[in-house]
Amino acid sequence: MPWVVVGAGLTGLASAQRLAELHPNDEVVLLDARLVGQGASGRNSGFAVAVSHFPGAYKPEHKESFSRVNRINQAGLDLLGQQIKSQSINCQWDDSGFHHGAADRASIKEHKHFIDYLNAMGVEHNSLDQDAMENRFGTSLYKAGVHVKRGALIQPAALVRGLADRQPKNVRLIENCPVLKIERGNPITLQMSGGQIKTDKLVLATNYEAPKLGFLRRHLIGSTLSGSFTRTLTSQELSTLGSHKTWGIISLHGGGATIRLTKDGRICLRNTAEYSGGALLSAQALQTRQVTHRQSFEKRFPQLAHVPFEYGWSGVEGISGNGTNFFGQQSKNIYLAGGYNGSGVTRGTAFGHALAEYAGGGQSDLITDCLGSATATWLPPRPFLDVGAMLKISARFRGVGLDR
Repeated sequence: MPWVVVGAGLTGLASAQRLAELHPNDEVVLLDARLVGQGASGRNSGFAVAVSHFPGAYKPEHKESFSRVNRINQAGLDLLGQQIKSQSINCQWDDSGFHHGAADRASIKEHKHFIDYLNAMGVEHNSLDQDAMENRFGTSLYKAGVHVKRGALIQPAALVRGLADRQPKNVRLIENCPVLKIERGNPITLQMSGGQIKTDKLVLATNYEAPKLGFLRRHLIGSTLSGSFTRTLTSQELSTLGSHKTWGIISLHGGGATIRLTKDGRICLRNTAEYSGGALLSAQALQTRQVTHRQSFEKRFPQLAHVPFEYGWSGVEGISGNGTNFFGQQSKNIYLAGGYNGSGVTRGTAFGHALAEYAGGGQSDLITDCLGSATATWLPPRPFLDVGAMLKISARFRGVGLDR
């Protein structure tokens, strides 16, 4: 087998598609341990970031690093936009950007830092006061905000399923096929419960699950997020939500809530993150977290306190100790990308596309940018890893205040 890609999330789908385009006479096998859409790429709030938020006061000496990250983000956004439009993928794509909001003193201070950064980077944006935020979204919670005009909103599960359904003909997708072990050699051997696959070159797009296969041990952990969707709102209920018909708000506090009004008229709210060893929440645990979701929802939209949640979800993001990513060759003929720290929709797409080109010996500005990620800090072994992970993730909520 010439090529195998493990992981059919956004990174793996982008990588498989690009490999198939570059090597039209080769079969590309794409494996996923679950059904497509059930991993991290289909379980998130649906923000396709073009301009990353780097907390704290803007430092001019970091401008090139910030620019590199944003170039990668934009490359992923462009790739997704092209595929969605050319392949008519119905995933509620809205590329008019989204908003960042600040509800209390700490995040209002961060709002000033963010505006300074956007101005220095030449990013098109509009700064908004409390009245403007309330007029747009129907909530008085946010005291300040900013609309960044680059970026998109999506229905993430619909996106990844659409991309999977439209892979080139020489891509063979196999779902519900977890890889249990990888044996390095020539060829590389992948062990599954029902047999094995031998391949000349392997692309690992498993993000936070890479350590289970022997890669990036003590460099990546999984943070479990959870959120809830309301039922579809009535026209009268929607009329209380301001002038924008579809929107997304990310808190300017790193641990704050993300809020969406989707194209099908639902409010989606995500405001918990925790360490659970990279596992999804049980139905009982998710029900418990929905108490927190409910409090946050009614704090923002008291006029909708009667509207029930219809669905809950959890998903896992891969994070590194110092917020960097991974890209490149891990060992002979084995290539890996991951560790997106909450920006995997665009960055994962760009990394997957570039990794396919890099594995085939290609060169490009995007590959150079992807290779420019700083080296990730080492994480301690268990049980210290578990304690450190819990402290790191809980620190995101320190001082979150009204933004939760």
